[in-house]
Amino acid sequence: MKRVWLSCFFASGIAMAASPPELAAGYAAEAARQSPGFQPSARRGAEFYARRFAVSEKMPACAACHTDSPLQAGRHAVTGKAIRPLAPRAETARFTDPAKVEKWFRRNCSEVLGRACSAAEKADFILFATEAK
Repeated sequence: MKRVWLSCFFASGIAMAASPPELAAGYAAEAARQSPGFQPSARRGAEFYARRFAVSEKMPACAACHTDSPLQAGRHAVTGKAIRPLAPRAETARFTDPAKVEKWFRRNCSEVLGRACSAAEKADFILFATEAK
């Protein structure tokens, strides 16, 4: 289902210039198909961001690398590589390229959660990062 949505998204001509709300809306629509009535929640996104999954000792939560605030720059817990802020308010290019968004969700969800993130989790996460103050 995710690949179908991404294919449609890429074919629509906005793959290079999506906005965070557009990406969140796409994930929310996919989540609503799986669970009718789904509405994205910044509160659930914040809880997801801070939750300790403990799959990896060095990366037990998103905040382990991205700090407690998505407005702040982070550092990868294993490699030490600098990570720009997650919040589009602090990093305007964040959540604007669907291919990059999927790439990083795929990698980070696998490392932190030990599984793929659901469309609902992605929608909540983007909404949380977008509304960060």
